[in-house]
Amino acid sequence: MRITNNMLINNMTYNLNKTLQRLEKLQYESSVGKKFRVPSDDPIGASKSLKFNTDISKVEQYLRNAKDAKSWLLETESALKEINSVLHRANVLTVQAANGPNEQDLSKIRDEIEELRDHLILIANSTYAGRTLFTGFKTDKELLDEDGNYKIDINNEEVFIYNVGVAERVPVNTLGNKVFGKGDTADYTSKVSAGEKAYLIQVFDDLIGALDPDDPDHDTIQTSLTRIKDSMNQVLSVTSEIGARVNRLELTENKLEDQLLTLQELLSFNEDVSLPDALMRLAIEENVYRASLGVSARIIQPSLMDFLR
Repeated sequence: MRITNNMLINNMTYNLNKTLQRLEKLQYESSVGKKFRVPSDDPIGASKSLKFNTDISKVEQYLRNAKDAKSWLLETESALKEINSVLHRANVLTVQAANGPNEQDLSKIRDEIEELRDHLILIANSTYAGRTLFTGFKTDKELLDEDGNYKIDINNEEVFIYNVGVAERVPVNTLGNKVFGKGDTADYTSKVSAGEKAYLIQVFDDLIGALDPDDPDHDTIQTSLTRIKDSMNQVLSVTSEIGARVNRLELTENKLEDQLLTLQELLSFNEDVSLPDALMRLAIEENVYRASLGVSARIIQPSLMDFLR
């Protein structure tokens, strides 16, 4: 086979272009730190990266859900602790009233009990990020009106559920009837209809009526002591449930953070280059390219007149 000058030049140009392509790829790896930039560079590696990025996005969303759910629960826990403080103060005042203070002191106790009652209604309508805490998924509605009546119907299944894992779901709402009850008895489990009186507010209303300085009702005052203590136990029970869910979410957060770190390491191993190795290969390829240019320049230097001499 006769090797012509054009064939020689074409082959040299082709080989130089291939060397230049390798050099450009190594320059990209060294500057960006990635093994590939388009799927055709490494179809299998690109497919793995796509899977890892999808998994990372899911875990990041689960982690955001877990953090939001924990914040919601912590806000609820804070509200419950505030309710317990109100009840504790009401209990102290009721004990004082039961010990038979004078008319002036009884009037002061009644005034403070009224303030505590109003504060309970404010707590019942507490919000987290603009959403009411105790109204299930009707978070744009208030729980109680100024008279202590429920403003919404409450179904015990109407709670917010957060997905914090592939098969892990956590309820974040604490329904108001579980804390404030309904009617004249301590009913914390039945469904509630709008307009029904909250039991906890009824306890305070009865106590306020019994603290009439002119005609105190000592039997109702004594009964109120028991009812307030029972309400405190109910609030503590709900607070314990919230605390258990917070602890669970903290464990879930730790697990998700570990999963996220593992996935990020796998993604890095799949697509990140070793910078020292990339720089070394770049230096070698640069030397190859320079040598190729030198050889090519010497080979294609003779002209037609050189062959005719």
